[in-house]
Amino acid sequence: MWANTGSSQKSLDNLDTSYLTLECDILIVGAGGAGMRAAIEAFDKGSKVILVCKSLLGKAHTVMAEGGIAASLGNVDPEDNWQVHFSDTVVEGQSINNWRMAELFAKEAPERVLELERYGALFDRTDVGKIMQRPFGAHTYRRLCFVGDRTGLEMIRTLQDQVLKRDIPYLAETDISNIFLSPSGVVAGALGIRIGTGELILFKCKAVVLATGGCGKVYSVTSNSWESTGDGIAIAYRAGAELMDMEMIQFHPTGMIYPAGVRGLLITEAVRGEGGILTNVNGERFMEKYDSKRLELSARDVVARSIYSEIAAGRGTPNGAVYLDIRQRGPDYIKKKLPSMYYQFLEFANIDITKQKMEVAPTVHYQMGGVRVDPETCETSVKGLYAAGEVACGLHGANRLGGNSLSDILVFGKRAGYAASDYVRGCGDVELSQEDIQKEIARILAPFRITSGENPFELKERIAQTMWKYVGIVKNEEDLRKGLDQILLIKLDSKNVQAKGTRAFNQSWVDSLSVWNMVLDCEAIIRSALERKESRGAHYRSDFPQKDDANWLVNIVIRQKDGQMNLDRIPVPKMPPEYEKLINRDEILLWKKSAK
Repeated sequence: MWANTGSSQKSLDNLDTSYLTLECDILIVGAGGAGMRAAIEAFDKGSKVILVCKSLLGKAHTVMAEGGIAASLGNVDPEDNWQVHFSDTVVEGQSINNWRMAELFAKEAPERVLELERYGALFDRTDVGKIMQRPFGAHTYRRLCFVGDRTGLEMIRTLQDQVLKRDIPYLAETDISNIFLSPSGVVAGALGIRIGTGELILFKCKAVVLATGGCGKVYSVTSNSWESTGDGIAIAYRAGAELMDMEMIQFHPTGMIYPAGVRGLLITEAVRGEGGILTNVNGERFMEKYDSKRLELSARDVVARSIYSEIAAGRGTPNGAVYLDIRQRGPDYIKKKLPSMYYQFLEFANIDITKQKMEVAPTVHYQMGGVRVDPETCETSVKGLYAAGEVACGLHGANRLGGNSLSDILVFGKRAGYAASDYVRGCGDVELSQEDIQKEIARILAPFRITSGENPFELKERIAQTMWKYVGIVKNEEDLRKGLDQILLIKLDSKNVQAKGTRAFNQSWVDSLSVWNMVLDCEAIIRSALERKESRGAHYRSDFPQKDDANWLVNIVIRQKDGQMNLDRIPVPKMPPEYEKLINRDEILLWKKSAK
C-alpha cells in the first residue's frame, strides 16, 4: 500500500516550501473509531478515500474507552429499548441535546454493535451465548456491551482489520494543519505534515471528515492521550464552521492519583458498574448523601462533584483523593472482568486491587461540545466539511452517559462517511487557490523563522495549568475572567513560538502548531462558560448554582466574525410531543451542595 511507504525525500531545508500532492474524493482526519468507520462506509460506497492520523494506526484515544458500548439490545434486561436509551441520553444531557441526534443514535446503536460483531469483535457472552451487557452510571438498564475492560481496544482492532482488508490508503504520523476552501466556499483540500520526514503534503479533495477527538490535553490532569489537543475543532473554526456547547467539559469521577507520571489515567466506570464502592478517608460511603438512589452509578457530573466536595471538605486521603474499593468481588471475578485495571494498578502503583483499595480523583475525560453538525449527515456549516465523534457536538448535551461515546462514533462515523460519499458523487471539480496554499505553508513554517522565541513545551504547560486552576469542576466569574486573561496572554506569546532543529520528527514543531489550536479551543471554552450563567450538567457555576430552564434552555453557538469569536444563544430544538412524553423530568437529578 502506498501509504505505508516512506518518503523519497531524504532531507528538507527548514524553510523549504515544496510539497507532495495527493488526490482523493474524501480526506478523513483521525483514525479512531469514528474515522475508521467513516472510511469503511465511504470506501464501500465507491469513494476514493485517504485516512490520516496524527499517531499510529490502531493507536487512537478510542482505546481508552474501556467499559463498554451502550446499545439497547436487551440481552440482559429485556425491558430495554431505544426509547429508554433516548430518554436516558436526553435526561442526563440536561435537555440541551439535539433530540434528532439522540433519536438516530438510540435507534441505530444496536445494529452498529451487531455489525461490529459481524466484523469479528469478540464480546463477553451471557450463558446462552448473547452479547453480555453490564450496568453503567445513569443508565436505566444494563446496556453496555463489553470486552472485559478493553472494549475500546477491541473496537479499534476490529475496525482496523476492516480498513486493512479493504486496502484503504492511510498515512500515519501525519498532522493536518488546515483546510482549504474554493472561491465559492466549499471544501477543496487540506495541508498536512508528515511528522517522520517533515515533508508537506497537499491533499486535493472534495470533502473532509473530521474525526480528531476532543481537547482534553488543554488540562493538566486528564485521561486523554497526547494527540487530544483539539486540532479538529480549531481547524473547523478557522474554516468558518460553527462551534457549540464548548463550555461542557466532562470530568470523569475516577482517575489515578499517583504516581505523578500517570496522574489522571482513567479508571473505567466499569469498576463501579461491577460493584465498586466509593468511600472517604473516614470510611463513609459518601454517595449516599448525594444520590441515595443510584449511589456510585449516578451521572458522571454528580459523582465527580461529589468526590470534589469530599476532598474539599477535608475528607479526602493525604494524596487528595477518595477510595474506590472492589475487593468484595473477589480475585477471580476482578481479574476476569477488570483485567486491565488489575494490571494497570499493579504495574504503575504497585497496588493489588484484589487486596487493596484504589485512590481516585476526577480527571478531564470528554468534551460534549465541539463542531456543530447536521444530525442526519454530520455536515458542518461549511459545505463539504463533516465531523463525527468527540470533535462534533449535539448528541450528549451537558453531560455524556458512560458508554455512549463508543456507540456515538459507530453511528455517526457511518453517517458521516455515507453523507460525504453522497456529496462528492454529485460534486464537480473544485478550485484550489495557490495563494491560500502558500499562505498556509508560510504560517506553519513560521516557528523555524523565529531565532529567539517562546518554548512550545512551556506554553502547553502554561495552558494546561491555567485551565486546571481557573476552569475546573467548580467555576465562577472571577476565576473564569482570570483564566481568560491568562489564555489571551499565552495567545499573544504563541505568535512568537519557536521550533528548533530539523523538520524530521520535530516535536517542538508539532507542539507549536498544537499550541495555536489549544489557545483557540481554550478561549472558546472560557467565553462559553462565562456566557452560561447557570449550572447544568458538567457546567457548574458556584456563583449561579441552580439550573435555569426559563433563561438557559439554549445552546451557545460560536461563529467567527471579523477575526473575533461571536457568541449566540440558540434555543434548543423542540422535540415532537410524542418524544417529550418519553422524558421523565422528575428523574433529572440536580446536584446540591454537600452536607456540612
